[in-house]
Amino acid sequence: MSKLTKSLLWRLFFIILLVALALLIVLPQGKKIIKKSFPLSLGLDLQGGSHLVYEMDLASIKKEDWSSAQESTLNVIRNRVDKFGVAESTIQPIQISGKRAILVELPGIKDLEEAKNLIGKTAQLEFWEEDQGQITKEGKVKSAQNNILPGFKPTGLTGRQLKKAQPTVNEQSQAWEVALEFNAEGAKLFKDITKRNLGKPVAIILDSKPISIPTVQSVIEGGKAVITGKFTPQEAKSLAIQLNAGALPVPIKLIEERTVEATLGREAVEKSLLAGMIGLLVVAIYMLINFRYWGLWSIVALAIYTLLNIAIYKILHITLSLSGIAGFILSVGMAVDANILIFSRSREEMALGSNLIDALRDGFTRAWLSIRDSNISSLITALILYSFGTGQIKGFAVTLGIGILASMFSAITITRTFLLLFIPKTLHEKTV
Repeated sequence: MSKLTKSLLWRLFFIILLVALALLIVLPQGKKIIKKSFPLSLGLDLQGGSHLVYEMDLASIKKEDWSSAQESTLNVIRNRVDKFGVAESTIQPIQISGKRAILVELPGIKDLEEAKNLIGKTAQLEFWEEDQGQITKEGKVKSAQNNILPGFKPTGLTGRQLKKAQPTVNEQSQAWEVALEFNAEGAKLFKDITKRNLGKPVAIILDSKPISIPTVQSVIEGGKAVITGKFTPQEAKSLAIQLNAGALPVPIKLIEERTVEATLGREAVEKSLLAGMIGLLVVAIYMLINFRYWGLWSIVALAIYTLLNIAIYKILHITLSLSGIAGFILSVGMAVDANILIFSRSREEMALGSNLIDALRDGFTRAWLSIRDSNISSLITALILYSFGTGQIKGFAVTLGIGILASMFSAITITRTFLLLFIPKTLHEKTV
């Protein structure tokens, strides 16, 4: 056995192993073996979700600061959505009747109330203490100095000093809470607040509403506090996300809301799959007619290429939308183009008198430069689209980039290995 044959056999073993792993990831039965599920994530246009439009209240903001306020609001909403784990969401500025607004689309979130609670709350966190000047000896309030919590005043400790918030379960009551941890400045403020309010209530105010008024039992050091209340697990998680993402810099008003059904998505998927199958069939027929036996192995390599792409989407939790499917179909065309370049160069080498094996090796070598340069330029384009695009444009760029890398591996490694190992050496130029 020659050194070349041994090398090709090792490559074949690697390809078989890769295909087996991809099948375990793609096929539902594979979960029983690898003990993990890899669901395929679908975008809003394919699985439905929530569509929300918020109008920004910029009345208190100078006109020259509108763009900055809008960008800050976008960032806060984007942070909340990202922390909530919504894949390939669309969050972008729009204009409604000349007024600035924000479009939010959340794939998979069918509960509009859940989406509105996550995004629309201002999440202004404050700690208030009793205003001793307004409390009589009998414990009554002399006069209401504020309409939020009469007899109390702000302490200066707010969400700006918050370092981290996370949902937790009280070990004794098994109730859901939100644990808070302040930065150094907040820890000092909180220590001072608890020190001067021993045995007295301290109110936790969220969005101008008191949500908890515990009595201070001891001086608390370390900057840690807990928000208690009748939270559901989802409410505790949403509150922690809002606090971690920060408060919205300007008020926002919901002016449009709707649930996007997946019916259109199913039709789009079916039509896209049909178009893809027709395209692949046409490509297969073309490859068989023009390249005969070589074309047959390129079709096998193309099937493996498709399988690897789907496995990568599942492993990396890539969210597929119609634009993402378009990126994948475009990359399929590039994979076929790479095979055509290789086969055409190999034919040229055979026309010059090379034997079949030498012609194939030289064809791969000489076609590689063209394949490499064209794919690198396409990768740069995909990178630019991903860097500066939003929403579905990013989805297109991601699937295109993955497809390009997979197509290079398919053409140079898979197709080459199959041809050099399995093609009969007796084949003549006219049969290929």
